[in-house]
Amino acid sequence: MTATLHTAADLYEKVAHVIPSVEWATMADDVDAILRLKRERNAVILAHNYMTPEIFHGVSDIVGDSLALAREAVEVDADVIVLAGVHFMAETAKLLNPTRTVLIPDLRSGCSLAESITPQDVRALRAAHPGVPVVTYVNTSAAVKAESDICCTSGNAVAVIESLGVPKVIMIPDRFLAANVARQTGVEVVVHPGACEVHERFTPDDIRQVRADHPGVTVLAHPECPPDVVDEADYAGSTAQMVQFVDARRPRQVALITECSMSDNVAQAYPDVEFIRPCNLCPHMKRNTLGAIRHALETMTNEVTIPADVAERARRSVDRMLAVGASK
Repeated sequence: MTATLHTAADLYEKVAHVIPSVEWATMADDVDAILRLKRERNAVILAHNYMTPEIFHGVSDIVGDSLALAREAVEVDADVIVLAGVHFMAETAKLLNPTRTVLIPDLRSGCSLAESITPQDVRALRAAHPGVPVVTYVNTSAAVKAESDICCTSGNAVAVIESLGVPKVIMIPDRFLAANVARQTGVEVVVHPGACEVHERFTPDDIRQVRADHPGVTVLAHPECPPDVVDEADYAGSTAQMVQFVDARRPRQVALITECSMSDNVAQAYPDVEFIRPCNLCPHMKRNTLGAIRHALETMTNEVTIPADVAERARRSVDRMLAVGASK
């Protein structure tokens, strides 16, 4: 935990392997302020795997994919949670910590998936498919979660759908994740035309070019990629599952078909693995900066709030998802 480190100089040993000292020096004022403010506010920083190294390896207290952050959010001992990620992640942290203050560094940190669907869309899908349960990806607003039966992440979607024991589900909003999950489960899936603006840009030709340039490379794709991209990969999984794969298999070369910072962050833990970096940037994730985190903590602004009636229903959907993992 960085809370035990009082200055940027103390912290530098932790990040020296990824950030040159001359670059770290330009960040020191913000880092010193963030470390001080975390102590003063009794605050913790939860950071998604797509954060830049100075956040991921530096000022964060807990890192992980969206499922890991959802689980850890319940366990933290803090008055203030800063979620370095995108807005739906901060909302999820607030759902699970209703009495704590949850801040997001930049309110513009959105998500193409969350913006692709509304509560009205969910109600229309229910009306068109009476009695069919709605499985909602966590990459959605609390208002959409509130209209759902259960949530899922890319890491647990198969387990969530199989836990329902039904032949047909409505799975929203990512059409590619839904298609990839349908192939794994054999369950009929009603889809919504949403997609991640990062992962939908990858093509099978991208994968074939990586293999041509790096013979023998192992290719890991995120399940938000189109199915024909997943078909070209050696393995498909969430960001956490990608890390688990690399840890267990230790391929000589690996390409992570996902957001750019993922490879940068994971590579530091596996110096014996060469990471090839065909990637796309998420502009929303990159709105999280040291300066934005510092400002949020200094001013206690960008607080995430959810109407009580929405929060109660949305929390039920998230809790049902977490119960699936707990039952394994």
